[in-house]
Amino acid sequence: MTTSRLGIGIALTVCAVAAACADAEKLKQYTTNDQLVATHIATFDDLDFNVFTNQKWDELQKSHSKDIVVHWPDGHSTKGIDVHIQDLKNMFVYAPDTRIKEHPVKFGTGEWTSVQGVMEGTFTKPMPIGEGKSIPPTGKAFKLSMATIGHWKNGVMDEEYLFWDNQTYMKQIGLAK
Repeated sequence: MTTSRLGIGIALTVCAVAAACADAEKLKQYTTNDQLVATHIATFDDLDFNVFTNQKWDELQKSHSKDIVVHWPDGHSTKGIDVHIQDLKNMFVYAPDTRIKEHPVKFGTGEWTSVQGVMEGTFTKPMPIGEGKSIPPTGKAFKLSMATIGHWKNGVMDEEYLFWDNQTYMKQIGLAK
């Protein structure tokens, strides 16, 4: 073999090894990302199926930061886990059997995850509307699609986006046409 052929062979070998190392690093990054997303999705499942459904508000800090920012379907946002817990508690005042038991769609990438689920319950108790007034229960059940998108930092969400169709919700519980 001539010197130039030997040099080309060595250069090709070095390039192949470098490419294999780069591929191994990419594979490691993808695997790490997939493991992180799987962990966050498992936390989402526990959050909805266990913590939310069973009103275990003292366990919300497992998935939410103290200064979580929550964006609600009606367009308002809140900051802080205590405010978020109170808002969640308020949902159970008039529909104490509110629950989420399934996430048929769930995915994520890096620091972001999303689940689509089904929220259901029954309007069986008076709904407070402020100034000591309330709306009497209709006894009507609701079942609607919902979605949550979460941004994760240090193992907990620091921002959460909640989505469901409020018009459909109000129609199902008998408060809209």
